[in-house]
This record gives sequence, structure tokens and C-alpha cells, in this order.
Amino acid sequence: MGYFEILEGKQKPRFLRLREWKRVWRMLSSCRLCERRCGVNRLEGETGFCRVGKDFRVFGCHLHWGEEPELIPSGTVFLAGCTLNCCYCQNAPESIDYRLGMEITFQGFREVLKKLEREGARNINLVGGDPTPYIPQIFRALSGLKLRIPIIFNSNSYYSAESVRVLEKFVDLYLLDFRYWSDSCSERLSQAPEYAKAARRNLIRAKEAGDLLIRVLVLPGHLDCDAKPILEWVRKRLGKQVRINLMSQYCPCWHAHRYPEISRELTPEEWQEIKSYAEDLGFENILYS
Repeated sequence: MGYFEILEGKQKPRFLRLREWKRVWRMLSSCRLCERRCGVNRLEGETGFCRVGKDFRVFGCHLHWGEEPELIPSGTVFLAGCTLNCCYCQNAPESIDYRLGMEITFQGFREVLKKLEREGARNINLVGGDPTPYIPQIFRALSGLKLRIPIIFNSNSYYSAESVRVLEKFVDLYLLDFRYWSDSCSERLSQAPEYAKAARRNLIRAKEAGDLLIRVLVLPGHLDCDAKPILEWVRKRLGKQVRINLMSQYCPCWHAHRYPEISRELTPEEWQEIKSYAEDLGFENILYS
């Protein structure tokens, strides 16, 4: 199925059988939804790195006009909590701290999705923080829910192989970050060991399973260690026609001031350098933002 077919609402069937959500729900008893694989029993109140429990907590639900042009207006649901801890997160602290989100019931979550559809959303955009800790909750909420618009999984790409198999049952479009190539960078700035390994696996599977849009946020001072090798790998492994949003919009938010190389915005020279690099690689479906 092609990219624009997905966006026109010709998504995969999404009727999820009752026994399926119950099986997925049991994943919370030994949580391995993200690459950290904490193994905590969230059904019994234990929490891991993300601190997300078994309930929905959101810190925003509205039509969003700041996404890629083909996605707007996007029915965006901001879920509280994250599998990373990026020192420069622009949505912190709500995006990082699950406890700061507003708790809603499963029925309330379903009503939010239906309301966004009625208001004219072209899609349901599940983001955060990161939606990964909520995969069983989302799966349960979507069971039996009839929506006419596609589901977007808007993630940092740090989810596990077990989560991949569940996502393939309900996700139409994967909107995935590819932030780091260097393990030392991902560990230092986002507390994410082996981030690149997880991201590479998940981008490959996403392209095979549904449709894929990749976001590459260019960090100042990180062109050679992260942005350039990411673009090289995407071109070699996923092809020149994959949709990419190369993003210059980094700003030193949250705790970025603690890390000298990223306590500033991208310079015009850095942006031109990475743009030229991407152009030389021959991408045919790239957005520069």
C-alpha cells in the first residue's frame, strides 16, 4: 500500500478481536515494550524507567497544524511519559514525567479519538513523550472502535521487537525519529543505550509493515557523529524514495544548558552543510524544515 493511499484513509482493517487485546494486555505483567526491557509488573503497580503505569495519562489532545504538510490537520494525542530522557526535550516535564499527565479512562480515550475525527483530523497521531509504554492500552482502546482515519505511531524508535509485532496489527503510518548514530551520544544526551541498533531494526520493519516517515532532528555539533551516518544508512538500506523530514528546528530546551555543544541553536553553516550532504545522497522525497 502506498504512502498517499494511507493518508487518504485507505488504511488496513482494524477490528481487533477481544482475545487479542487480553493477550497484549498481559505484556504489562513483565514489561519489555521498549529496548530497556525493564521486566517490571505494571499490573501490580511496579514501574520502570518510563514510570508509566497501567492507565492512560495525557497532557494534550487537539488538532495539530505543526506536522508535515501531508498530515495536517493531525489529531494529536500527547501521552505522558517517555522511554528516553532527552536533556533537550521541548515538551518536558510533562513528556517525561507520567505523573504530570491527566488520567483518563479507556472510554474517555476512545471518545477523544472519535471527537478528533469529527473535528476534521486526517489521522490519529499518537505521540508523547512516547507512545511505546502505552501500546497495550492503545491496543485495548482500539479494539472494536470504528475509525475512518489512519493511526500514526509517532515515536522515538526505541521500542522492542515484541512491540513491533503488536504495532503491525494496528498502525498505518510510522512517524519515527532517527536521532543518534553514536551510542555514546544517545547514552549521554538521552540515557538510551544501543539506541541506533533499535532504531535501525524498527525503521526496517516499519517500512515493510505499513508506511514510514522518518524525522532526523539535526543536533548542533553532531553532524559527523550522528546526522551524516544516519542519512547514509537510510539511503543505503531504505532507498532514495523514503520520506524524510530533515529538521533544523532544534532549540536548547529543558536541561540542554548542561551540555556545552548543544546549548545553542544550529548555525546557518551547519544547516547548509547537512542539507548539501542530503542532496548529494540523492533523496527524492525529502522535506527540509
